Amino acid sequence: MQKRLFILLMACLVGGLVQAQTYSIVIKGGQVIDPKNNLNEVMDVAITDGKIALVAKNIDAGKARQVVNAKGMLVTPGIIDIHGHVYFGTEPDHYLSNGLIAVAPDGFTFRVGVTTIVDAGGAGWQSFPAFKKNIILTSKTRVLSLLNIVGEGMRGGMWEQDTTDMDPKMAAAMALGNPNDVVGFKVAHFMGGTWTPVDRAVQAGKLANMPVMIDFGMHDPPLSLQELFLKRLRPGDIFTHTYTLLEGNVRETIVDEATGKVRPFVLEARKKGIVFDVGYGGASFNYTQAIPALKAGFYPTTISTDLHTGSMNGSMKDILSVMSKFVAMGMPVADVIKASTWTPAQVIKREILGHLSVGAIADVAILNQREGNFGFYDKTGYRVDAKKKFECEMTIKGGKIVYDLNGIANPIVLK
Repeated sequence: MQKRLFILLMACLVGGLVQAQTYSIVIKGGQVIDPKNNLNEVMDVAITDGKIALVAKNIDAGKARQVVNAKGMLVTPGIIDIHGHVYFGTEPDHYLSNGLIAVAPDGFTFRVGVTTIVDAGGAGWQSFPAFKKNIILTSKTRVLSLLNIVGEGMRGGMWEQDTTDMDPKMAAAMALGNPNDVVGFKVAHFMGGTWTPVDRAVQAGKLANMPVMIDFGMHDPPLSLQELFLKRLRPGDIFTHTYTLLEGNVRETIVDEATGKVRPFVLEARKKGIVFDVGYGGASFNYTQAIPALKAGFYPTTISTDLHTGSMNGSMKDILSVMSKFVAMGMPVADVIKASTWTPAQVIKREILGHLSVGAIADVAILNQREGNFGFYDKTGYRVDAKKKFECEMTIKGGKIVYDLNGIANPIVLK
């Protein structure tokens, strides 16, 4: 009898302990901004088994192994940067393909709320296996790829001008053979003055049913943006470096410099479904384009960094700096969050990401809007002053805390 009572007592204690730890993490009291689910209010978020378990007004913190006090902070889906360069390597003459200008992702993602980054064209179909082995499979960050239409990838110089290395069938085959890693194709840096790279990338996109990202320019005289948007690209294809003004007569702008107005064919392209991506970069953003565009309501579809050593040490800095600039220019915070989370997930056809729906992968960014005096400048030195700036307090990827700036998790668990 005593043995039976002991077993019953232990079962009750264990059962109570299990019930007390229903969730691995409960985030309390943050302003939840979840654009997919039209949420923008103070809520709690519970996580278990790497998934979002519950989003509700008051979740019992006693049922969590860790509790995060997010009062006064923004709780958003993990940020998705669809234009970065993370094919870092050791080759000094390889530019952004196994080279020294790209960056190792984990050092530059979690600390700014990024849980997913897309390498935009660093690898082509020939170099992708090495990129996957060395970067995708070894990174804690979720790394995806837009395959360069050039088989060798973004090696710079004449490598990127070689039209004989632009094979849409091989590119599509590599993409279809790696559906968990490849989300589309990339064209960049071509100076040949023909449509060959664009047409071949779009052909690959059709074969693989994936979007194409176009880094357009460097043609003298410039090729027609109107033709690019309305005749060459498909709905869902991506135009990056949207707000740039390049020196020389090498690329048309989206805002007419003479009138200060968004060109009519650009508005038509948006209606068609062309995606307009920021792709800030080292030399690919000008306030003289962005400010009049935003005043006219022409917001970016997606916000991205074009991350590499040049841009991060220039005016770009990081994704939160770019997001802060758009808030400073008048874009609503909820729209900025949407353009950095749910919309990019849709653009790259990864709708399992970018939201806080129950059952979704628990990728979460907890952000502060720090108050102070901040100066956001562009490549020309033009500066916009602001009183608020995004700062990442915590990043959770797949239900695990991977970055905690100020130790707001209780208890703090060091791995």
